[in-house]
Amino acid sequence: MGEWSADSGSRSGEERSVGGFPGVRPVWNTVKKIARCIRKAELSDVEAMAELERICFETDRVSARQFRYLIQRGRASVLVAEHGGRLVGTAITLFRKNAAQARLYSIAVRATVRGGGYGGALLRTAEEAARTLGCVYMRSEIRADNTASLAFFNSFGYRPFGLFKDFYEDHADALRFEKRLIQRPVGQGARIPYVRQTLDFTCGSAALMMAMKTFQPGFSADRRTELRLWREATTIFMTSGHGGCGPYGLALAAWGRGFSAAVWVSKESGLFVDTVRSAEKKEVIQLVEDDFRQEIHSTGIQMHRGRLTAGVITEALRNGEVPLVLVSSYRMYEENIPHWIVVTGADSSFIYIHDPYVDEPRGKTAADCMDMPIARLEFERMARYGRSGGQAAVFIGRRKRGRKRGV
Repeated sequence: MGEWSADSGSRSGEERSVGGFPGVRPVWNTVKKIARCIRKAELSDVEAMAELERICFETDRVSARQFRYLIQRGRASVLVAEHGGRLVGTAITLFRKNAAQARLYSIAVRATVRGGGYGGALLRTAEEAARTLGCVYMRSEIRADNTASLAFFNSFGYRPFGLFKDFYEDHADALRFEKRLIQRPVGQGARIPYVRQTLDFTCGSAALMMAMKTFQPGFSADRRTELRLWREATTIFMTSGHGGCGPYGLALAAWGRGFSAAVWVSKESGLFVDTVRSAEKKEVIQLVEDDFRQEIHSTGIQMHRGRLTAGVITEALRNGEVPLVLVSSYRMYEENIPHWIVVTGADSSFIYIHDPYVDEPRGKTAADCMDMPIARLEFERMARYGRSGGQAAVFIGRRKRGRKRGV
């Protein structure tokens, strides 16, 4: 089409949020303007931005309606570049609720101004906005066959960390790229593999498979294994629908496969009782948990009772363990459902997590759910569930041969 573009998004749908993203608009009062040609997009720019999309991209285009939404209500920053009074570039950055990470969704520049530094100015301004908002990562997806975009992002310090097959409308693959905007966290020496849950109720088994693959890269994390682990670890009942995995069941499933496991709970029994109303369900949940705890006594699984803090999680990481933590999904998805995540690292400001759930209806991808930086105080608020504010975690590690860990 005679245009150059650094296409970095799936363009699969508009970003939806409730109430917008607090702090996105005020950030423009503090972000240092890197280039005079870059400014925040306005509604009067929408038609010109949509026209630039039509020129630059054959598929996965952002519509005028989506641009309006992102400018007015979306959890996003939308930038434009100007030359001679004409709009010559755009950049869209998306932000996630309660997570200090940004996703560069798209950046496009007219071929007529190629080499003028507009793409770099847009990218640097987007990074500065994300950094000012406290974001740790800037991430993006880039077409694997777009050599110009790959070279562009490499030159700005972005490094590939994964691949999406059949990502775009025309079935092209996308490489995942990321750039750290602040210091590296303390945690595992190698990246914890990401495993996505394939069903609404299998977050626990998906989280356990991530931990297992950390220590055994060849461990099969297929759907059959996901369901087998769920069957072994489920408490049978939850608020509604299928049962969810409990900490005792997850620990036993890991122990039975040769891993070490330690359970950390705020109370020993009735972990999920206050999430259901039915007296029969409460009785069944209690029976299942009692049976799990009795079985644990014949193993070397460690049991801890007390408050689960960010400090406890950090210490587990330093010991080489992978923490699986039960959180309230309300602070992430505004749904009151217990949800298992994996902690991948920690530093003085953030706890980093893998979330096995990919919220595709809201335009999320697996890359959005990896190493999500959560402020430490926010993490401690998330790591509670139910009316009683219960807490639960399972720390998975390598089991040392010839040594049985005490109960």
